[in-house]
Amino acid sequence: MDINETLNELLVRLFRNINAIEEQAIRTEEYKDMTANDMHVIEAIGTGAAKNMTSVAKALAVTTGTLTISVNSLVKKGYVDRVRSEEDRRVVLISLTAKGKKAFAHHKSFHEEMIRKVVEGLSEEEQMVLQKSLGNLLEFFQGIQNGR
Repeated sequence: MDINETLNELLVRLFRNINAIEEQAIRTEEYKDMTANDMHVIEAIGTGAAKNMTSVAKALAVTTGTLTISVNSLVKKGYVDRVRSEEDRRVVLISLTAKGKKAFAHHKSFHEEMIRKVVEGLSEEEQMVLQKSLGNLLEFFQGIQNGR
């Protein structure tokens, strides 16, 4: 098998499995009510200051309507707070509750472990090549997503 076939095989297998594996890692007894999508919304909201719905939707590359559905569920589950902006009542601000921040940390630890495993045994130069390669792949996907 040549390098192109090998890389294709690896990428296809990775993409097939990554969501399922992440879902399994996330869904502990404590977070059995969460999905990978819920965790990605929590990750996009972050642990800092409240964010408006539009900026979070943009970060996730979804519509505000789609985000609203996810946020409604996360509010009911107790992970997200939603308030209207004092300056502009049309703007809805979302932030993580203490429970949401704990879920954020749980998800972050999964990603940190994944990255540790990816770079394990790689030299600094190999890590830079991997970073460049994954950056190229991201550029490719963003180009497709943006219709280029």
